[in-house]
Amino acid sequence: MVNKAWKIIPRPLLETVLNNHAQHHRVPQPLVVHGPRGVGKTTLFLERLLKDLNKEPHLTGYVDFAESIKDHHPQHNQSFPWSSWSNCEPPTLSNCKAQLETCLESMAERGIKLGTISSQQIFTTLNKWHGLNTALRRILSKSNKKVKNAVSDKVSGSILWERAVYALSARVNAKEIDGVLELRENGKRLSLEEETYLREGLVGLKLAKEVLNMQHEWRANAIANLNRTGGFSRSLANSCTDWPCLLIDLLSQAAEIDRFQPKLVINNIEVLRNAIRTDDSTVCGSMYHDSLIWRIIALGVNERCLPVILVTSDSYYSYRAYLDFGFIDIFISREWTVIAEVLGPNPRHLFELYALKQSNYYQKVMEDRASTFEDIVDAYLAYLQITVVNPAMDKALLLLQKFAFDAKNGRVLEDKLRFGTPWRHPPRTDDTILLAEWAKIQLMDFVQALVRTEFGVNYLADCSLEIFDDPAAVALLEVGLLYAQRDPSFMRPISRGIQRCLVRWLVLEQMKLSFFNYLQFHWQRFFRGRSYRHLMLQDRT
Repeated sequence: MVNKAWKIIPRPLLETVLNNHAQHHRVPQPLVVHGPRGVGKTTLFLERLLKDLNKEPHLTGYVDFAESIKDHHPQHNQSFPWSSWSNCEPPTLSNCKAQLETCLESMAERGIKLGTISSQQIFTTLNKWHGLNTALRRILSKSNKKVKNAVSDKVSGSILWERAVYALSARVNAKEIDGVLELRENGKRLSLEEETYLREGLVGLKLAKEVLNMQHEWRANAIANLNRTGGFSRSLANSCTDWPCLLIDLLSQAAEIDRFQPKLVINNIEVLRNAIRTDDSTVCGSMYHDSLIWRIIALGVNERCLPVILVTSDSYYSYRAYLDFGFIDIFISREWTVIAEVLGPNPRHLFELYALKQSNYYQKVMEDRASTFEDIVDAYLAYLQITVVNPAMDKALLLLQKFAFDAKNGRVLEDKLRFGTPWRHPPRTDDTILLAEWAKIQLMDFVQALVRTEFGVNYLADCSLEIFDDPAAVALLEVGLLYAQRDPSFMRPISRGIQRCLVRWLVLEQMKLSFFNYLQFHWQRFFRGRSYRHLMLQDRT
């Protein structure tokens, strides 16, 4: 729109909850901050929280997986999309991995500089889950071919570790190590023992990464085969997340009140689920995502973990993730409460409308005496319709066509297609025109049902969990036009502006219907049987 600062709206209750959570040096669960787009979640962290959460002894790592989406991120002078990140070109998984690992490595280096992470601690943590002897012997043999015969098979892992640290110290750049540790800056004077301790810690961190990379290479063929067959393997997925999870474990152990209190904020975590794998060096994005979160949860439950805050606009983390990851309280979940009546005023809508009012366009419109402020509102809604809602609905139609194609090829469970509503009986054909018409009718039918319910479906109170089987509901959730919140359990559009645009889309599509499709659409409305859509209509008519 225009380059004006977005006014920060304080939310004392939410800020208090987040600050209180971050004050703990270790916690049993990750915290998920989820809510519709445009309510100011990112702004809250960047403009109000991160500055205080980086004052000593606190250290907060911030990772935004959407940063690499250049066409839709403020980092590249663009604005966030209104619709789901899944509508944008997804980033590569390698980029997301690099972001996360770079952030955690810099935090671990800070812990080493403070003396809270040592080489011996790195070895002990690594040795909990990994057999190290073979990898250490190979690293030693690379450093000195004579070492292989000199090291007895009876030498313990800790001795091998010390020798490998010494061997690696000779290979790394001493100036680079001193630069990271800032040993020669600001007139810092340390004893020889202290400097050696810090250097060994940093070299130990590099050695741990080398060990894990070597063990990961041993599994390269297995991972490539997994990617070809499309299977699942927790051990291979864990191999891909070993390094970031080791760093999180080290930081969690090193956390100490009033000395070193690290925490991690991951924004747009849903982008990681959809990241594209570009080679066979890792598993797919969704498997990597699940492995990372599983291991963070396990660390918190078993040993306590540094505070991890996941920020997302994807309602998957509101209504579905807690089932996929075990039970309802697997995450500490805080809904973003901006609801007045249905959704209430949306800060991004207000900001963009204000920006439009300050622009030259507003002055030109108001020069016409017949024009009113409502004309500016209509222009803004037209902008939302063309740039946000219509492209998202096109994507939703493609998802519905994919559902019909998957059903034809046996990729949808037969139990979902036995009886009931028309969406359970997709056309058994490869005719793309027929599939497109079927998808359009299903999506219109669903939006029509939402209109009749006044755009609010309480899927728990109304016993309407069947709604999450409907491909139209899933598609609109996936493209980000609907949001399924957890408490209270409503599914609704992400804002009133988007809601109005959905109605406009429905009206326009009804006007385009052929006579045959018009009859088919109304047949579905009145003769669909007792489905959840029928019940929603019945309750309000």
